[in-house]
Amino acid sequence: MNFLIYLIVGGIAGWLASIIMRTDGQQGIILNVVVGIIGGLIGGWLLPTLGLGLGGGWVGFLITALIGAIVLLAIVNLFRRGNVR
Repeated sequence: MNFLIYLIVGGIAGWLASIIMRTDGQQGIILNVVVGIIGGLIGGWLLPTLGLGLGGGWVGFLITALIGAIVLLAIVNLFRRGNVR
């Protein structure tokens, strides 16, 4: 059951990050889920390293995954286009 929740939260985070970074037209739902899950891993590693704890619950996980997904998309855009956008 937790795996399904991770997929849903990852998909929402990836979709929101793609809207914020204006890459929504380039990627589909599967890539949004993948970006959200990888973003959750990046955010889960990056935020505690910086001393920023968002707490538990699905809202904390969503915000963490969103921040990580935005960082991931910014890095991908930097290598792909030469600017973050």
